[in-house]
Amino acid sequence: MLYLNPYLKPLYLFLAILLIHGKGYSQALSYIVVDTRVTDFSNDNQLISEPREGAPFYGQDATYFGNQPSYTDHGDGTITDNISGLTWEKDMGVKISYADAFSKADTMTLGGKEDWRVPTIKELYSLILFTGRVSGATAISMFIDTDYFNQPLGDTDLGEREIDAQTWCSTQYAGVTMNGDSTVFGVNFIDGRIKGYPKYQPGSQNQVPRSMFFRMVRGNSSYGVNEFSENGSTISDLASGLMWQKSDDGVMRNWEEALAYAEDLELGGFEDWRLPNAKELQSIVDYTRSPQSSGSPAIDPLFGCTEINDPDGNPGQYPYFWSGTTHQDGQNPYSSAVYIAFGEAQGEMNGKLMDVHGAGSQRSDPKSGDPDAYPQFFGPQGDVRYVYNAVRCVRDITSTGTGGEAQADQLPFAYPNPVSGNCIIHTGMEETAYDLKLYDARGKILLDKKALFESNIPIELSDRSEGVYFISLITRDAYRTIKIIKI
Repeated sequence: MLYLNPYLKPLYLFLAILLIHGKGYSQALSYIVVDTRVTDFSNDNQLISEPREGAPFYGQDATYFGNQPSYTDHGDGTITDNISGLTWEKDMGVKISYADAFSKADTMTLGGKEDWRVPTIKELYSLILFTGRVSGATAISMFIDTDYFNQPLGDTDLGEREIDAQTWCSTQYAGVTMNGDSTVFGVNFIDGRIKGYPKYQPGSQNQVPRSMFFRMVRGNSSYGVNEFSENGSTISDLASGLMWQKSDDGVMRNWEEALAYAEDLELGGFEDWRLPNAKELQSIVDYTRSPQSSGSPAIDPLFGCTEINDPDGNPGQYPYFWSGTTHQDGQNPYSSAVYIAFGEAQGEMNGKLMDVHGAGSQRSDPKSGDPDAYPQFFGPQGDVRYVYNAVRCVRDITSTGTGGEAQADQLPFAYPNPVSGNCIIHTGMEETAYDLKLYDARGKILLDKKALFESNIPIELSDRSEGVYFISLITRDAYRTIKIIKI
């Protein structure tokens, strides 16, 4: 990825100035999508080695290195996300009602600050990591970095399941779910989903509030706010630095087919399209819209979205859209992938099809299956499973790809790569200051170097273990990431 930056800033902030091609101006990114931290590759049922370009399952989440999660613990109960610029409450305390959450935020002085707020769904989702794993209602590993954030489980002594510890946000659903319930969105960091949850106790006629966890936030109030610019067949988000396929092609595909379609797409004069990861795809949801409230999908009307019939044959529904991110749940944790429901997140309960979780939810589908066997209904809310879902591709507005073999027309590059000993980062620049960091696959900083005037920067890897590493390099003119494979 390439972001142009006229200032030499600390790299751990990943704050860049992005040159928007054809616009003649540059703009700071206010909505940098934090990566999922996924590094494993899988097919539709098991882990595999990294696919080569053109091979089946190439182009999934782990193929692309995004803005790796990075946090700072201030030791005062607050954690700063160095990528998003948001500062978070480390410990959420006890479950509280939606109304009480706003009262809590208004009176908080944690870390000596008074500008705390209840996060939006997009702010909250910035914390999710898809290295987590769950098996039904049983927690295995969290979908949030527990080295920094305290994440409770549901209280089984009270009859709760371990996954009954969702984190709610300020974003309410632009519609109703279940049996006409007012609904608030939340992220479940135990099972790795976004769902809408009834705001009040069932059967209370929206009178008795439910309680849930809330994690307060402060800083970067522009996070999650899109700035779309239409470019014919593509749409650029000037806040995130991502360019999107304006309209899906109306073809429903399984996950392997979706990956291949994205990698092969030529659109708008570009060939470096990919299937978005879960967090990239969620970044374009418009939570003010829904089929119920606006008669449209939950996305800005600049985008085209195929209309489909629901499983009962009713028109006015919109497809799920695949991401490139595997969702580790169930007996086979590699058999499902994340989708975003831009239409209603429907389910069948007691023989009745209904919107159970709200447009803008994030759930998952099996990666493959007999098309004649679907749709099916699964789980406590009878989630509709289609398996054959829509695709909306993405690319970086300015991109240098994912590293790999050195190419002289893509500077800087690493050589040799793959490498068994040490390698060189060739910048092609004779007189420049730079800020370089070496990361392992989990985002841990292994090397932090600042220097002047080096066109060839030596990187010592001979004492490092085999695996994937990443270089982030900032000069006064550019910010690039380079993937290095140690063999």
